[in-house]
Amino acid sequence: MNLFIRKIAGPVALVCFIVIGLSPAALADELATYPLGTGCKVIAPASSTVPSTETIYLPLGDLFRPLLADPKEPHFYLSYHRYTYQAQRINAAAGGYGEIFGINRYVDHDNGSAWQINFGGGAHAQFNMDMPSFALVNTDYTIGFPVSYRKGPDSMRIALYHQSSHLGDEFLLQTKTNRVEFSYEALNVIWSREWREWRAYGGCEYMIHKVPNELRPWGAQGGIEYYELGPILGRGRIVGGLDLKVDQEHDWAVNASLKTGLQFDSSEPNGRYIRVLLEAYKGYSPHGQFYVNRISYGGIGISLGFD
Repeated sequence: MNLFIRKIAGPVALVCFIVIGLSPAALADELATYPLGTGCKVIAPASSTVPSTETIYLPLGDLFRPLLADPKEPHFYLSYHRYTYQAQRINAAAGGYGEIFGINRYVDHDNGSAWQINFGGGAHAQFNMDMPSFALVNTDYTIGFPVSYRKGPDSMRIALYHQSSHLGDEFLLQTKTNRVEFSYEALNVIWSREWREWRAYGGCEYMIHKVPNELRPWGAQGGIEYYELGPILGRGRIVGGLDLKVDQEHDWAVNASLKTGLQFDSSEPNGRYIRVLLEAYKGYSPHGQFYVNRISYGGIGISLGFD
């Protein structure tokens, strides 16, 4: 436990300092000018023409903004990465698809809060560009039911989800790698607070069922994000995020993911975007079958999604 505290004390202190340093009144004033995204704009003060409560079937967007730098966040993307593993340098392509799809939203206009039930999932794959036919190395599949909540600048996501990981056939045949069974069901809880261009978040995760069974179940996550309010290049604006994860399995070693670049927003108020991002990672591999390996990579990627 002492090791855990030492590992996360710095990142947690930074996030807490930024969040607590803003008064509730200041947060409310600044939030009024912050672009929360399509999914959050339905929360409005009650009036004579707006019912005090409202239920929306198949709402657009989510109440919890997707995490920008988390490698496991479901979204559509394609990236080039230059991996470093031990003494090896590997050119790889990473691609994935997925989304969090709103099913039902309950809005309380009297206190400016809302709950939303979602279905979410996707796939994250890596391809070794140094091997013949760019062999598929590993694919992680996720599926779950996130529930999101928002009130003012605060939002939260609680997700019960499943992940399973599988090696590619060509990679297995060419490398004779010994595959392992790796899958789990987990409960993940994340809270975030937004103010103007900034957002801070933190949470924890617990594996309810896991294979291999000896995996230690606890993990924690935190990070900070930046969204420029106005465009600097056509419709493009600067965005960036730093995501930090620690887990009991790796003795609370910090795994850091950094992404920054330009986000090009839709000309219509539908929350859609295209991002061009520089990406970097250092820590234990986020790719399921290789969770015991320490890696680092840098690269560039394009992603699509809803904000």
